[in-house]
Amino acid sequence: MRELAARLGVNANTVAAAYRILRERGVIETAGRRGSRIRPKPATTGREQLRVEVPPGGRDLSTGNPDPALLPLLAPALAAAAEQGDRVPVRYGDDPVDAELARLARAELDADGVPAGPLTVTSGSLDAVERVLAAHLRPGDTVAVEDPGWGSLLDLVPALGLHTAPVGVDDDGPRADDLRRALESGARALIVTDRAQNPTGASVTATRARALRAVLRDHPGTLLVEDDHGHGIVDLPLHPLAGVTRHWAFVRSAAKAYGPDLRLAVLTGDPVTVDRVRGRQRLGPGWVSLLLQRAVAHLWTHGAVDRAAVAEAYRARRAGLVDALAERGVVAHGRSGMNVWVPVPDETGAIARLLHRGWAVAPGARFRLASPQAVRITVSPLAEEDIAPLADAVAAAVRPSLARAYG
Repeated sequence: MRELAARLGVNANTVAAAYRILRERGVIETAGRRGSRIRPKPATTGREQLRVEVPPGGRDLSTGNPDPALLPLLAPALAAAAEQGDRVPVRYGDDPVDAELARLARAELDADGVPAGPLTVTSGSLDAVERVLAAHLRPGDTVAVEDPGWGSLLDLVPALGLHTAPVGVDDDGPRADDLRRALESGARALIVTDRAQNPTGASVTATRARALRAVLRDHPGTLLVEDDHGHGIVDLPLHPLAGVTRHWAFVRSAAKAYGPDLRLAVLTGDPVTVDRVRGRQRLGPGWVSLLLQRAVAHLWTHGAVDRAAVAEAYRARRAGLVDALAERGVVAHGRSGMNVWVPVPDETGAIARLLHRGWAVAPGARFRLASPQAVRITVSPLAEEDIAPLADAVAAAVRPSLARAYG
């Protein structure tokens, strides 16, 4: 910095301030004694841009959307919420969390073993994660993230001026040894998807949860964020990690089970974390619409979604595709949720060959940091008669003899 200040003829403090602004805006990244460098792409350049154009008449299996046929009708819930709002209008200064929504959410969290803690509501899972990270971390801090992992999250972390430390994932969740290495290397936070992990379908097992808790106990200062967006569409039990560290947050959204347009997630955590999130929220949007909160509470209380039936529908499609691929010598992953992850030797070639056969899948580059190449297939649009022709197309695109090497 002193050298640059002398070359430009400005004060060293000016250069230091410029570096800080560039780092906070995600233009540069710093690596201690190794210095600073320009990021390979702007933090605001989203992985969502890595989309595949679906040819006319093609089938789009790339979106990650739920099956519309499994989503409830929203009109009755919205009408009931509006009627309640007409009787008791919302005023500035009211409690930002609907009491009935909080009661229902807390009961389910208790049943799943999530520790007691205050509760608030955010505009979806990603909003919750962003607010929690901003409440505790500063630009330059490192966050341990799943690899492969949710593409939007992998964009969000650097957009906040933070670094990512990849933690490998298998069918049972994040690998404990990888997490230990990340934390010992200085990662200050960990983000975990408990079930229906995007893109692999991983679900944290009881054994893996014990191993991850053991690692976290050795690093009690780690900020732990858990995302359980699969609640309501998964038939596997939850094994939460919450409470092991001093600061933690546990998030559940309504999007996958009740519809993506329901931008609502319930957030619980330690008192300091939730208080900071609420405080910052008051300075921006103020609160998530009570009309929306009451509509979600109505959906919950009136059994608008048959959770067991929805979970079974997605399970049958995933298992059908995974089994059909296995019969054709192709390794695939998908323990829970609505996606199947297929390792491939060449993403570009596999996607092109599938497009030629009329199937559009998501490139693994949207979800990867350092993990091997793969493609993600969303099973939501599939019918039983689609499984065999899709498996044939994937097998031809992947070249099974090479795909086995990724198992």
